Amino acid sequence: MSGMTYTLEQLRGFVAVAEELHFGRAAARLRMTQPPLSRQIQKLEVAVGARLLDRDNRRVLLTPAGEVFLAEARRILALVESAPDLAQRVSSGSRGVVRLGFTAASTFGILGRLLDDLERRLPEVRVDLFEMVTREQLAALAAGDIDLGLARPPFDSELFASREVHREALLVAVPSGHRLTTLGRAATPADLGAEPLVLHSPQKARYFYDLVVSMVPLAHERVVHSVSQILTMLWLVAAGRGVAFVPESATLLGVPGVKFVPLSTPVARPVELHLLWPRESRNPALRRAVAVLRGDA
Repeated sequence: MSGMTYTLEQLRGFVAVAEELHFGRAAARLRMTQPPLSRQIQKLEVAVGARLLDRDNRRVLLTPAGEVFLAEARRILALVESAPDLAQRVSSGSRGVVRLGFTAASTFGILGRLLDDLERRLPEVRVDLFEMVTREQLAALAAGDIDLGLARPPFDSELFASREVHREALLVAVPSGHRLTTLGRAATPADLGAEPLVLHSPQKARYFYDLVVSMVPLAHERVVHSVSQILTMLWLVAAGRGVAFVPESATLLGVPGVKFVPLSTPVARPVELHLLWPRESRNPALRRAVAVLRGDA
C-alpha cells in the first residue's frame, strides 16, 4: 500500500476518463490536453497502489480495482462539492441538531405540535429529545447539555429567554361514580373538605405542588400519597385512593375509572408551560428553531 496522496484534480481526471472510456474525450471535457491527463492518471495509480485502467491504442477499460475506486472517487468529489453549502447551512442554522428537554406532562398534545412545526419549517434540523423535570432542564440548559426546554416557571430571566406556549385549567381527577361528578358546577375548596388527596411531590413536582397549595387551602393530614408523575396520580385515583389536582391535558391520557371535575380557581387557566432557551448560545440551529416556534420565521 502506497503512502502517497492523490489530488482532487487527479480524481476528477480519473472520473472523466472512467465515464468517457476515452482519453481524448475526457481531456476535452476537462478543457486540457491529453498528455497531462495521462500523467495525472499514472500518478493516481501510483498513489493508490493499483492499476485502475486497462488501456491500449484502441480502447480504455476499467479494471475491477478501478470499478471500486470510481464509486469512492465520485463520493469524495460529491462531499467536496457539497461541503461549502453544508457549512453555510449549518452556519445559517437551517441544518444541525437542537436538543430539546421536556417535562412528561408537556407531551400531552404540546410537544407533538412543536415537533411538527420544526419538521415542516426546518426539515434538515434534527431534534433530539430528553425527558426531564423542570429543575433538571434548568441545570442542563445552564450547562449547555440541551438547547431548548419545555418547562414550568419559575426560572432566571437573566439566564434564560422564554415564551409561554400553553396555558390550561386545573381539574380535579376523581374515581368514576364519585359524588363530585354530580355537582353540575365547578368544584370549590369547600367541596373537597373531607376528601383524601393524592398530591404532587413538593420535591420532584415543585411547580404543581406550589400551584395547588397557592389556590386550594389544604389540610396536609388528608394527603395520602405524594407522587411526581401525573399518570401515577391518575392510576391512584382510579384505584380509589383519593382525588388529585391535574392539568386539563391529563384528560388525554384516557385512564379508565377516572372522571374530571372543573375546579374553581382565582385564575381561569393557571397551569403554564414555557419554551425556554439560554440567552447565550453558539448553536445557529437554535436561533432558527426559536424563530420558528415564536412565529418570527
